[in-house]
Amino acid sequence: MASAAAGSGISVCWPGPVKSAETGIARAKSVIVVFLNGGASQLETFDPKPDAPREIRGEFGSIASAVPGTFLCEHLPRLARLADRYTIVRSMSHDDTDHGSATYLALTGRYHARKSSNPLPAPEDHPAFAAALKRVMGASRTFDTAVTVNGPAIVPELIAPGQDAGLLGREYDPFLVGDLTGGPSSWPSFDLPVGLNLDRLRTRKSMLELIEANHVQASHNKLLNDMVGMQGRAMDLFENPVGRRAFDLSAEPPAVVERYGRHRSGLACLLARRLVEAGVPLITVIWNHSGRGQDRLPDDPEAQGWDTHNDLFEVMRRHLLPRFDQTFSALLEDLQQRNLLDQTLVLCLGEFGRAPRVALESNFAGAMPGRKHWANVYSMVAAGAGVSRGAVLGASDKFAAYPTTERYGPWDVHATVAAALGVDPAMEYHDRLARPFRLTLGQPIVGLYR
Repeated sequence: MASAAAGSGISVCWPGPVKSAETGIARAKSVIVVFLNGGASQLETFDPKPDAPREIRGEFGSIASAVPGTFLCEHLPRLARLADRYTIVRSMSHDDTDHGSATYLALTGRYHARKSSNPLPAPEDHPAFAAALKRVMGASRTFDTAVTVNGPAIVPELIAPGQDAGLLGREYDPFLVGDLTGGPSSWPSFDLPVGLNLDRLRTRKSMLELIEANHVQASHNKLLNDMVGMQGRAMDLFENPVGRRAFDLSAEPPAVVERYGRHRSGLACLLARRLVEAGVPLITVIWNHSGRGQDRLPDDPEAQGWDTHNDLFEVMRRHLLPRFDQTFSALLEDLQQRNLLDQTLVLCLGEFGRAPRVALESNFAGAMPGRKHWANVYSMVAAGAGVSRGAVLGASDKFAAYPTTERYGPWDVHATVAAALGVDPAMEYHDRLARPFRLTLGQPIVGLYR
């Protein structure tokens, strides 16, 4: 099957996903992780419980999907029609119950030292899995090994830990893209200043490298080492036309942009598809930059997050579910139509789920009930690159409170991503102090491919 890189006119032959005999995981060229910041409710998305009491099942009904016997929330009609293209995992589970440390767990695959808390990012944090992947895979030949779009994730007022390279140093930070809704002025630009061309820039870089090579303390100066690494990355970006083209969203037909949505989530997913075409191995889409911005801006669609302690049904009905249904379905359909889905692994999940009982919490904004944090069970969607279509992996109990089958954690998600990209999940890398770290602590989720 052939696919065309954006604007390149070049067809790239892809033989289709082939399972590894060793890991049971099919290979992918790229992985897109859609991160639902704030913790999306499993009951109001992919694991409704229509037969449970109202205080458990909530206000929403469920609808039949394209897969007989599989039901989704009534406010996800487009995704219900596409259910024969993905697998729902209904037994994701861990035991960290606050956003900051749970986001750290979701993005690094490791528990934070301050479990169930909201710590600030620190230089000695474990690196985000995306950063560790850059460390072991090296520089991408096309643009960058790992890109984060619509970040960073805020939980709810501060930047969550686990999104940067931590102890590896800044040169391994994922390339970060923020809000894209401001038009070309808000898109990453790699244009050189007037009067400066690549030849002059390369000459300046060579002179700078001579100076740095003579700096006796360079190997012991973390700030200088970070600066040198970031300068090298910047030079790579200037010299790479493929990456520059990927960020030009004006090249997209208006109908395609409208299908995704001209909002932060929509443009982020559209850029993710363009980065797949540019050959980026790992793209993380922060679906909503704020986990709970509705406390301050209840009527701003861009501020809504999945941390729905109160007013859950109003926020989901008006904002979260219609946008998610529109944009995530657009991403899956667009990848399929462009013959990219069989070479792209798509994963969608949050840091945890929501409590099975609906209740009003007096210490949170809002007048109507919602659901508390709940990490014992939550859902993930997986599609593309050999993942089974129209399947459900794992199950929760009758209240969507606990798994009744094998549990999977963030560490297993990262092991799956590594294996899909052809990297040994158990391999070790070393930081600047030569300390060894295992890339992932989990096992690939082979059940996705049966």
